[in-house]
Amino acid sequence: MLDKIKDLKTAAVARVKMSKTAESPDKYLVALDIGTEYVKALIGKVTDGGIEVIGAGRAHQKLSDMQAGAIADIGGVVENCDTALNEAEQQAGVSVRSAVIGIAGELVKGTTTTVRVVRKDPDTALDLPEVERIIGLVQKRAAAKAKQQLAWELGGKQVEVKLVNSALVGIEIDGYTVTNPVGFQGRDVTVQLYTAFAPLIHIGALERTAQQLDLDLVAVAAEPFAVARSVIGDDQSASMSAILMDVGGGTTDIAVVNDGGVQGTKMFGIGGRAYTRTVERDLAIEFEKAEELKVGLAEGDLSAKKAKEVEASLDKVLNVWMSGVELALSEFTALDHLPHRVYLCGGGSSLQMLKDRLHDTNWYSTLPFTRKPIVEYIHPEQVVGITDTTGKVTDHTFITAMGLLRVGLDTVQYTGKNGDTVKEKIDRILHV
Repeated sequence: MLDKIKDLKTAAVARVKMSKTAESPDKYLVALDIGTEYVKALIGKVTDGGIEVIGAGRAHQKLSDMQAGAIADIGGVVENCDTALNEAEQQAGVSVRSAVIGIAGELVKGTTTTVRVVRKDPDTALDLPEVERIIGLVQKRAAAKAKQQLAWELGGKQVEVKLVNSALVGIEIDGYTVTNPVGFQGRDVTVQLYTAFAPLIHIGALERTAQQLDLDLVAVAAEPFAVARSVIGDDQSASMSAILMDVGGGTTDIAVVNDGGVQGTKMFGIGGRAYTRTVERDLAIEFEKAEELKVGLAEGDLSAKKAKEVEASLDKVLNVWMSGVELALSEFTALDHLPHRVYLCGGGSSLQMLKDRLHDTNWYSTLPFTRKPIVEYIHPEQVVGITDTTGKVTDHTFITAMGLLRVGLDTVQYTGKNGDTVKEKIDRILHV
């Protein structure tokens, strides 16, 4: 173990030395998507038009490294991250210190909170300090709500939480929708704010991981929020509405985007590893063999008899997964109807049976859809403002990592400069 720690420190020092010789290291970001099955690392170069991915790497996680999307073995995860980082750095030819890391798991709570504030002096125009106070009030109430929900799920145990992401969904003044509240008069101010909170213990594990890798942690992002940011981009007039499903190895993360705003995120603990576990149990085989059969089914490499056995086993988990999707979507009660476009990403969504079930059945009939959902994968070229120059970022399994780069870019832009526009000032309030 001591030898491993020494090797990691040596690698970290090597990265520092490389970054010192690189051109403008502050123009680079690294995204670490620490998944249950794989760690993915993307190195991006910040340009005037967005980000260019110049390095990509991945490393497989051991069964004991992660649990339900959260880090269970910091040492093991650090070692895997180092492997993925080294691969990405070798390709990029640069080492990067500024990192954004994703956080997932059932205990990450993301929701849109609506707060109505009655102003004492409606004839006075709203200014930035008052807007900041209102946003602070919404965040405080959202934190209390997240703590209450976690306490209920954990049987009364109190858990400390920390805000990881915040995004403005909408503002109304006396029933009139505005994009910039500063300068308006009115009595009733209604603010809709998306916030994501995570338990301090999970965030602490990520901070410790970054520290051991000698990385400067720019941001920790709820992964479904990162996926949403990847497809929304910077367009303030974006009217995109969609359901985004990131099916990983340990969890399924769902984000609902309505008219360009994140309405909320839900997570539940069923991912690709649950399917493999069921095959392992039903066929009485080792986990690795079960994974081979699952992949073999997807690639059409199994005999008809074996394929039928594996399909029967997977179908049981798929039924439970579909119930989780329906339950998660039923909680978006603030929307009159759900978006009819469903976009998939993550390695777990590669299971064709999963996509077929969403596409071919009437699972949506009990939910507020106005029409049958259209089910598609998110492709890397659909990610706004991020282009790949490596040739390695080719499918839906890299979307979360690309979204993390997007969050990192947001954070650097909003906290790294002192813009004078009201929008830039409000953005800084949300990202600090």
